[in-house]
Amino acid sequence: MSGDIAQTGRMARKADPARKIFGGAFSAYERMVAWRYLRARRKEAFISVIAGFSFVGIMLGVATLIIVMAVMNGFRAELIDRILGVNGHMIVQSIDRPLDDYDELAVKFAAIDGVRSAIPLVDGQTLASGYRGAGSGALVRGIRAEDLQKLGSVSDNILSGDLVGFAAGEGVAIGSRLATNLGLAAGDSVQLISPEGDVTPLGVTPRIKAYPVSAIFEIGMSEYDASMIFMPLSEAQLYFNSEGVAQSIELFVDEPDEVDALRPLIEAAAGRQIFISDWRQQNRTFFSALEVERNVMFMILTLIVLVAALNIISGLIMLVKDKGRDIAILRTMGATSGAILRIFFMTGAAIGVTGTLAGVALGVVVCLNIESIRQFFSWLSGTTLFDPELYFLSQLPADMDPGETISVILMAIGLSFLATLIPAWRASRLDPVEALRYE
Repeated sequence: MSGDIAQTGRMARKADPARKIFGGAFSAYERMVAWRYLRARRKEAFISVIAGFSFVGIMLGVATLIIVMAVMNGFRAELIDRILGVNGHMIVQSIDRPLDDYDELAVKFAAIDGVRSAIPLVDGQTLASGYRGAGSGALVRGIRAEDLQKLGSVSDNILSGDLVGFAAGEGVAIGSRLATNLGLAAGDSVQLISPEGDVTPLGVTPRIKAYPVSAIFEIGMSEYDASMIFMPLSEAQLYFNSEGVAQSIELFVDEPDEVDALRPLIEAAAGRQIFISDWRQQNRTFFSALEVERNVMFMILTLIVLVAALNIISGLIMLVKDKGRDIAILRTMGATSGAILRIFFMTGAAIGVTGTLAGVALGVVVCLNIESIRQFFSWLSGTTLFDPELYFLSQLPADMDPGETISVILMAIGLSFLATLIPAWRASRLDPVEALRYE
């Protein structure tokens, strides 16, 4: 008996003309009606304009998010690369006595698995001046010639001159922006003035000495290019009254994010009291501020996508109101409330999905050509956009993170879907009798 009833129900559903017309969920007929509602007609021009604004808003919001986040990622990656290309990942300083056994310690540290190189250094602040009397503060770093060759960010970016004179202990290497500010070229002499000079019966006199410029380098980070001078270690020890000692030993490691695992190995290799700091501690404030700025920018720019999603709501509500008679006819033909909901859901979702995809395409194109675009707008406006003096980098970087881009896409599509549900639900709840009564 129950089998007969079930078979009768199946036959009734097959014979149901409404089922033949509308089919199952997201059928071809539902997609056709949704597509029809997306196409503009003269009397629906205003609704079409709102849909267009929603599309453009989502596209621009997604593109802006991708571009800004890529630029922020590029800034962070470039700054870390430039900073760690010159400064060590770990800095070892002596506590109990002067660092006079730096050669021996450097060999021990370099032998540790995971340590790429160990470089003894002598640092000091000086006033540098050129021929025309122009002066500028400079950071002088005393380093061995073989160690300077290991700093690829310097040795691989020599603009003029060479490191032959530096290796012979007869010259210095200076940054390109410092050379420009002082009016110096390779072969000229730079005069260095240090307040910690010679002790005389009349007191301490500043030490003034001229050095030939052996090489001019460009790291690409304006702060370093405008203030850094590399000097042979032996000469720096004499100049800064540090004969036979080093101020620190900088270690370059294979995995900068795993420096904590190397601390006990370095302490054991030293065999004496030392103080170890790493690149995260040295630049904690800077990178924390950069991360906060990045997160705040993401939240602010998400509002653009949210506003565009709200436009979808207003446009669909007006469309539902305008299509009340059509909805009533569809319902009398046998369309279920679920079919009506799906039709308007697909109408709004199409705007969100196409806007998101267009935004991703626009964002990728801009990120791939970000430096050319910057140069074009700099030429167009006659001003320097992203001045290296302020942003530390000579070029505008963009580094798209796949996971971050996918998150932006999912967020935009999710907001679009949520915005579509409310007017679609209202359309599905429309009473066909009431809708036809007032037509």
